[in-house]
Amino acid sequence: QVHLVESGGGLVQAGGSLRLSCAASGRTFSDYYVGWFRQAPGKEREFVAAISRRGTSTYYADSVKDRFTISRDNAKNTVYLQMSSLKPEDTGVYYCAASISLTIYSGTSRWASSEYYVYWGQGTQVTVAS
Repeated sequence: QVHLVESGGGLVQAGGSLRLSCAASGRTFSDYYVGWFRQAPGKEREFVAAISRRGTSTYYADSVKDRFTISRDNAKNTVYLQMSSLKPEDTGVYYCAASISLTIYSGTSRWASSEYYVYWGQGTQVTVAS
């Protein structure tokens, strides 16, 4: 089992940047794929980005590609989401999640599916003002 805690959210002007962190405790963190998801008010939770166990493979939603970067430091049990050129539509609660079942062969559709992630953090609010 792994416990996840997000941090780094806040209020930022459009065009600005934020870096979110997802700190893990419990079982060996490098055993897990990690994803970031977000949920805007009144909308369903959506996939943002995911990273493989050693950080050698990443996958992004089209809406954040070339603006967001996911990375991890397994020595620090932490995954990061660097967000740049933020837009008001990026506003929402951002969650990190961990999956023990995903592999490099799972395919990106599974990487982006919340049903493959078992452990979830409580979320951190990101608000982008126009």
